Amino acid sequence: MVIDPTTRFGQRVAARLQRDEFLWLTTVSRDITPQPSLIWFYWDGETVLIYSQPNAPKLRNIAVHPVVSLNFQANDEGEDVIILTGKAAIDPSAPPSNLHAGYREKYARGTVQIGMTPESLAAEFSVAIRVAPTKARGF
Repeated sequence: MVIDPTTRFGQRVAARLQRDEFLWLTTVSRDITPQPSLIWFYWDGETVLIYSQPNAPKLRNIAVHPVVSLNFQANDEGEDVIILTGKAAIDPSAPPSNLHAGYREKYARGTVQIGMTPESLAAEFSVAIRVAPTKARGF
């Protein structure tokens, strides 16, 4: 496991994976340009689950370059920086987001705030991506 909960840094990473609502997913386009996307996510203890619109550029990018980074927002002082790198893949076996209890609970308020229902969110963001972290770094 790339996140060691016995270290202070590992504890920070684990806490942020549970607490934070947003991550920056950075993929790489065909011309090798980094492409950051702000995402909602769910951490299951091993992988990061992301739901995407089916025509999103990030899906094309992952198909060509599956190595991605996940970056947490720094705090107001520019500290508490955490960057995960790993391999992303489409996960056709993942349930739709409205049937994923943890994801649905985590984003219940956000779903309402953007004027959607769990069902409409699942219909629009219908492609599941899993990222298996292989490295964590930060300060």
